[in-house]
Amino acid sequence: MSHEMLTRPIGTSGIEASVVGLGTWAIGGWMWGGTDEAQSIEAIQTAVDEGVTLIDTAPAYGQGLAEEIVGKALVGRRDKVVLATKCGLVWHSQKGNHFFDYGGQPVHRYLGKDAIIYEVEQSLTRLKTDYIDHYITHWQDPTTPIAETMEALETLKQQGKIRSIGASNTSADDVAAYVAAGQLDAIQEEYSMVKRDIEVSLLPLCAEHGVSALSYSSLALGLLSGKVGPDRDFSGDDQRKGNPRFSMANRHKIAALMVEIAPVADAHNATLAQTVIAWTVQQPGITFSLCGARNADQARENAAAGRIRLSQQDIATITAAAGAHLTNLDG
Repeated sequence: MSHEMLTRPIGTSGIEASVVGLGTWAIGGWMWGGTDEAQSIEAIQTAVDEGVTLIDTAPAYGQGLAEEIVGKALVGRRDKVVLATKCGLVWHSQKGNHFFDYGGQPVHRYLGKDAIIYEVEQSLTRLKTDYIDHYITHWQDPTTPIAETMEALETLKQQGKIRSIGASNTSADDVAAYVAAGQLDAIQEEYSMVKRDIEVSLLPLCAEHGVSALSYSSLALGLLSGKVGPDRDFSGDDQRKGNPRFSMANRHKIAALMVEIAPVADAHNATLAQTVIAWTVQQPGITFSLCGARNADQARENAAAGRIRLSQQDIATITAAAGAHLTNLDG
């Protein structure tokens, strides 16, 4: 894998980033059993050193913790990365709809102008920077018109505080409303070999309007990593325990799929996980794949996936295998 890291533009923003991005949900520790700051900083810095330029974070990941860790990790490296963070999950305000509780505090989905202007300053401070390359509405807020949200974001863009606009966890109606209200550069959605519904619901609309797609959960919480076999036990507060997607039947189907992916992986001197990520970013309409890493080794492994060049035949082989083994998955 002596290729360069593959890069692509984010919508029509003029910003280019690596197709493999680093997702930092796990680094915030929230729903991942805590975090190790030194290890997390090393993971981020290793990703950047390995050619990953897209770093994705959010205030909600540990209520500011992930952003603070990213800020520390990027001191002296800020100009090497395309930094993405989010707004719209708030705990400073009771406006919008209640979404969940975190540490005994209510978190609301709210994308009013007042909150966005407040949130961006908080994020800039935690990230130790004066601009955010890609600013994303984390979850959608039915209580605020998208035109109002977009007006606030466009203002931040004119002020140079953000450089491009994204939206996450959207419907087709949301995307249409954003596009009508201003320049939407990307959506961020869950997408993987086992969850492909956006191919029909969202990607055609994005293609029509020059909107990129950042996919998250490309390895489906590790299900597609090649490391979670039928014999694996999940314990404690592991979110995979009792998750129907991790049923024994599913893990047997995944194991059979991995047997067919293995020759492609071997031909590229790659791991199964790297091969799955490389396949993901070659799917029509999928521009970037965000991959979580909690240590330097994981960061290094994920980054290398962006240097793989699968042939059309490789992609066809994997797609056919996915079609054969992944129909009728649980959950």
